[in-house]
Amino acid sequence: MHAKQLRWIAWPAFLVAAVLEAMVFAVLDPQSLTLLGWQVDWSRSTVYSVSFLIFWCMFMLCSAITLQLVMLCSAITLQLAYPPTQVNARLHHPNLPE
Repeated sequence: MHAKQLRWIAWPAFLVAAVLEAMVFAVLDPQSLTLLGWQVDWSRSTVYSVSFLIFWCMFMLCSAITLQLVMLCSAITLQLAYPPTQVNARLHHPNLPE
């Protein structure tokens, strides 16, 4: 993966994770969270940091999947718009019938 594509994935995911973090913790108190029925005794900053990293990773995964789908669709569209000619096809596949 190129650095440019990594920026396309990480930067939008960072922005959305920051907005989601603000929205979630505007409603929830980190000190009142439970995990599988157990009280979480982490500091507020630890809960904020861990949740932000989880949000960021999930949104990076979403962005990466979207980028891969767009690249796949672009490749398919190019192949449909500009199909190889018979000459080019025979050059690449010499066993094709006449």
